[in-house]
Amino acid sequence: MLDRGKVQIDLIKLAEGARLLRFSEPRLGLSLERKIDNDRPVHDQKRELMEICEATLARAQASLA
Repeated sequence: MLDRGKVQIDLIKLAEGARLLRFSEPRLGLSLERKIDNDRPVHDQKRELMEICEATLARAQASLA
């Protein structure tokens, strides 16, 4: 299971003005990033990316079992 307290969340501004939201879990080596949609609230996009991160980890654990 993903420990939300250990997930590093970065909001990265690119040179052309676009922004990326990156979730990293160093212990597991899991890192996901997505371009921010400026027409949607960032907190909604953070929640969605966290759900994707958790689902990805669950699938990886299931495939190893």
